Amino acid sequence: MKNHQTLLALEETLANSYLLMLKTQNYHWNVVGENFKSLHELFQVQYEELFVAIDEIAERIRAIGSKVEGSFEGFSQLSKFKKGDKNSDPKTMINSLVADHDELAKSLKLAVKTAQEELDEGTADMFIGRIKAHEKAIWMLESSR
Repeated sequence: MKNHQTLLALEETLANSYLLMLKTQNYHWNVVGENFKSLHELFQVQYEELFVAIDEIAERIRAIGSKVEGSFEGFSQLSKFKKGDKNSDPKTMINSLVADHDELAKSLKLAVKTAQEELDEGTADMFIGRIKAHEKAIWMLESSR
């Protein structure tokens, strides 16, 4: 496959995005405190956005000619992210999500260069869109502290 490194970046992005979605949904279910309503709603918006993005990433993997990993075990092996603790306080939840979104944005910036080097502008464009989404998520989370 001519765009092997791009495929690896897509697979890692898919795994990290999936686990971040699960963590965000976990926090949505378990957040408590004086900012419950606003954080509960924010976390829902963010996990729903990630759910849509996961499908787009998986379909891009298929479009460039590869099969897609679809198991939690496989995602866990590919991802750097730790699961969310359902007993975390809201500040810890926000900090954890900010760190993960930041890590994803950083890895996507490198992935853009990889895709462009392998002449895969379609994937590079998708990666750029994901960078913007993660940067917006960071802003929203940091503004909720």
